[in-house]
Amino acid sequence: MHTPPKWYKPVAIIALIWNLLGCMAYMSDVMMSPEDAAKLSPAEQTLYAERTSWAVSGTAIAVWCGALGSLGLVLRKRWALPLLIVSLVGIIVQDTWLFALSSGFEVAGAVGLAMQGLVFFVAIALVILARTATQHGWIPAQAA
Repeated sequence: MHTPPKWYKPVAIIALIWNLLGCMAYMSDVMMSPEDAAKLSPAEQTLYAERTSWAVSGTAIAVWCGALGSLGLVLRKRWALPLLIVSLVGIIVQDTWLFALSSGFEVAGAVGLAMQGLVFFVAIALVILARTATQHGWIPAQAA
């Protein structure tokens, strides 16, 4: 196993923090009380109520696999890459419902689209980082 560049560990730690924030956002979303849901705009309430179980599952897979995959980057474990790929697939599932099959774009607007675009971009970057780390031997290709 080769020593990764000095920037690798800080980037991996930031990725882990980013994904843990995603986990917190997910938990806040699925544990929203009826009182908190009532504070949403009528359009947001409708969107929240119409979510499909597969879209919510996609979000759960995205955030939890993203956090575990990022932890794998920090620990330099080969299981980081498959988990980050699964996380990216979860984001695609979530966004398919949000922007193609619901009124998500109308409700979230350009800001919501930009935020989800950033989430998608970061997920792709983390998959590329994990693949690069494996190719360069910063993460072992075989179990140690």
